Amino acid sequence: MAAVETSRPPIIFNAKEITKILPHRYPFLLVDRIVYLNVEENVIIGQKNVTVNEQFFIGHFPGVPIMPGVLILEALAQTGGILIHQKGHTEQIALLLTINNAKFRRPVVPGDVLMLHATGMHVSAKGGRILAKATVNDQVAVEAEIGFALVDRDQL
Repeated sequence: MAAVETSRPPIIFNAKEITKILPHRYPFLLVDRIVYLNVEENVIIGQKNVTVNEQFFIGHFPGVPIMPGVLILEALAQTGGILIHQKGHTEQIALLLTINNAKFRRPVVPGDVLMLHATGMHVSAKGGRILAKATVNDQVAVEAEIGFALVDRDQL
């Protein structure tokens, strides 16, 4: 019997630790873990395990389950929010402001492991932009430039 490859990327933050950073909760917490983080280079990689039990598959689409593209964009934005938090904006929340140049390259279906890549392009005290890309098996599923505003947590 051949050996099965079971290596996984190291976990930087697990789901429990992510809930200490992001305000999202089920069913809107769309990042399962962070597997890479380099604050100096403004790069983060998250992971979302797409399962057939996801609520959105009930209606999108019955018999042909495809993860909605807007939820993939939200997962990318959440990953970027974790990067912003790690850059020192711990008392602020990154709110989605803009999505530019979004392209949907391939469908995401149950069983896929969605890798969420975000690179900070600009971050200031008021907000910024990230370049984001979601991949499945090294194939681009979604890419976009995402803008955000930073708001104090106590103002929400």
